[in-house]
Amino acid sequence: MILLELFYEFFLIGLFTFGGGYAMIPLVKEVTLRREWLSIEQFTSFLGVCESTPGPIAINMATFIGSSQYGILGAIVATIGVVLPSFIIILLIASLLKNFTDNKFFKAFIKGVKPVVIGLIITTGFILLVECFGYVSLNEFNPNYISMICFGLITLIYFLSKKIFKKKLSAVMIILISIVLGIGVSLIFNLL
Repeated sequence: MILLELFYEFFLIGLFTFGGGYAMIPLVKEVTLRREWLSIEQFTSFLGVCESTPGPIAINMATFIGSSQYGILGAIVATIGVVLPSFIIILLIASLLKNFTDNKFFKAFIKGVKPVVIGLIITTGFILLVECFGYVSLNEFNPNYISMICFGLITLIYFLSKKIFKKKLSAVMIILISIVLGIGVSLIFNLL
């Protein structure tokens, strides 16, 4: 039964997500919390790991959540579920509609979907940021000083690098610096 649930939920997520993996995060979060597959802390922690590992975020998330629920078979089923809708849609578009991008209905659809995708991504980023800092609810805030310090330091390093060296840090470098900062700040806090 759990395999069918994993496939079904991730198939729906893959079917109704426009804008890539980042737009998918709110849907995955809602499903995993509703089904109690992960706690909010586990979800937030995994999201950080998922961002740092190679591969598309949607596939990484589906694979991890499937694995946490039913091992390797769960990982395979959830991953197939999230990938299958895109595969079918692209296959149909490629085979049936050669000049699809010139279609006025398609253009209107894209114009309507773009703002929603941008809104989902911005909202998700903001929610993850405040949860990372310790927001629990309107009445509860448990400050996570390690996250706050790491965020402040990586932001400072990013802007100093841009100002001093006249170039932006690559995403890989930001992830590596964040890992070092996370370990370093955590060790310091544990010593105090």
